[in-house]
Amino acid sequence: MTGTTAATGQRADMVRNRRLLLEAATAAFAERGVEVSIGEIAQRAGLAKGTVFRHFASKEELLAAITLQMLDQLIRAAKRLLTADDAAAALREFMTDGVELLAADRAFCEVIGRPSLQHSGVRDTIGDLCEAAEALTARAREQGAVRGDVTGTDVVLLLGGIHQTAAPLLATQPQAWRRYLELALDGLRATDAGPLPQPPPGRPRLT
Repeated sequence: MTGTTAATGQRADMVRNRRLLLEAATAAFAERGVEVSIGEIAQRAGLAKGTVFRHFASKEELLAAITLQMLDQLIRAAKRLLTADDAAAALREFMTDGVELLAADRAFCEVIGRPSLQHSGVRDTIGDLCEAAEALTARAREQGAVRGDVTGTDVVLLLGGIHQTAAPLLATQPQAWRRYLELALDGLRATDAGPLPQPPPGRPRLT
């Protein structure tokens, strides 16, 4: 085997191993939250524990990689929905998809709120998500479908809020989040309600 062929094979193995680790970690964290051990993730992936640390310097780096995947998924959904004629329906679909994603993944909200996850890529991507949500929300405002003082950041924060509200019911009523999503959507609609008592928030930050 030539040096070039060996290097190509090693790169292919690295790509494969990273994919296996991300798939195993995503499933494990979704099922049990962020306390899953690196050893269990390696076992699920069929790899040695040391292989995890060759790809990710720490558990926090692995969590950040998974979080980025999920945020990118939400951003792609928002951008796809920008072409919809009915802006209100598009915003509803985005919020439904977002809360459903959170409800299916136990770790996501835990990861976003972890004090130790000060990852610049995650922070930047949260900003990108807020911008994508703002584009959807602006179209809904223009069509008179939502109140004029609602922002994309409001919408992003509501996704987590709706999920957290329904989280205690998840084991016995896994679809309870739909009730609270509908309540939130009712609150977003353009009505004769007075102005909101506080100014719009800035982008969410990891605290």
